[in-house]
Amino acid sequence: MSERHRLRAILTLAYLNGVVPIRTQPLYLLNVIASPLSFLFFVTIASNGVLLDYAVGGGMIMMMLSVGTSLQTDISHYKQDLKFQDVVVASPVEAWVYVGGMALSELVYSLPGLAVFVFLWAINGWVTLPAALTLAGVLLLVWSFASALGFTLATYFEDVRETFVFSPLISLGLSVLPPVYYPIQHLPAAVRPFAYLSPTTYAADLMHGAVGLGGPTFTGALIDWAVLLGFTLGLLFLASVKARWREP
Repeated sequence: MSERHRLRAILTLAYLNGVVPIRTQPLYLLNVIASPLSFLFFVTIASNGVLLDYAVGGGMIMMMLSVGTSLQTDISHYKQDLKFQDVVVASPVEAWVYVGGMALSELVYSLPGLAVFVFLWAINGWVTLPAALTLAGVLLLVWSFASALGFTLATYFEDVRETFVFSPLISLGLSVLPPVYYPIQHLPAAVRPFAYLSPTTYAADLMHGAVGLGGPTFTGALIDWAVLLGFTLGLLFLASVKARWREP
């Protein structure tokens, strides 16, 4: 395939799986934003507004994580129910083009909901160029590793209902238990080292600087970026070598 045809395939998939559902059923958007806004609401109320900054940053991370991992549901549906992946495999479209288009569709699908959190971020006066670049970089990496994870898992599922088991577990393990919506200091000291096993802990640490919480030191930020990038590249590599693009 030429580069023009690859780009056209990616944009077509993004339109079909991202824009069309919003146009046909706008209520789907509530499903995307419901969980992050719910956590933001309860964290803010429970802390009397003290943790609002953490909740806004955590909401954006959770949204990117959710739209990335939800790729497993769409991939499984297209693969098992519609047999669409079989058609793609038999076509000139490469695996990375298909996955890229599907992952981009999930991102497009989330943009209206993400705009709500960006608005909250902006009206609180946190808008600076370094903060904006940090926010964009963190969200891009979270979306990337979550999409890679979602795609890899989807290729092993035999039934789309299996995704309903793994999605909540992934969300619990990567966005609820790690210190995404609250400071890591609120975790018991004995549990705190386990939080660093999650890439979202490093994403949240970087996000704190983007939402006016000071953030990590320069050395700490370099470590956070390195670990987050390492997780992302590792999961992308895992997807490239372990995902079942063709049926065995």
